[in-house]
Amino acid sequence: MRATLRLAALTLCLIAFGADLAAAQNQPPPPPQRRDTFKPDEIVREGHRFFGTVSRGLAEVVQQAVSRWGEPNGYVLGQEGSGAFVVGLRYGDGKLYTKNAGDRRVFWEGPSIGFDYGGEGARTMMLVYNLPATEAIYQRFAGIDGSAYFIGGFGMTALASGNIVVVPIRSGVGLRLGANIGYLKFTPNASWNPF
Repeated sequence: MRATLRLAALTLCLIAFGADLAAAQNQPPPPPQRRDTFKPDEIVREGHRFFGTVSRGLAEVVQQAVSRWGEPNGYVLGQEGSGAFVVGLRYGDGKLYTKNAGDRRVFWEGPSIGFDYGGEGARTMMLVYNLPATEAIYQRFAGIDGSAYFIGGFGMTALASGNIVVVPIRSGVGLRLGANIGYLKFTPNASWNPF
């Protein structure tokens, strides 16, 4: 009974977070002439260095993100692991880079629920838009995710909280298939608690 109530509460929370995602996806892109943003070629260069040989589609994915949300004012490079059987969990760690507000170590964890099965390990680059201060990354970002990995894969999703949008670009290895709704909680220290 408690597990059913927790699952129902989690589902209601995730639906509420979905409204933030819808609002973020309908926002116009920020002005492109800012000095504190990263140009697409800077992101692609760092991505090639980070992802290595699996980065063939990186430039196209970055261009798609920039055309939709503009130039990011931060990005995260890290790694993560996740698994799901209807209900899933994701854990990761990395470093947030900004042009003029310094760099920070970040950890993320979060639950998901949906028609989602399997597990994956991924190298992850997250583009961060409209980040007012580096500390503002430490909150929950909700979104909808879909995965189709068989041995390897490459994909992009979008998560939002208020005006801040985080776009994870993952290069994963594993076996995973499905779609889910969930959130990532960013923290300054590692935690096993995804809530």
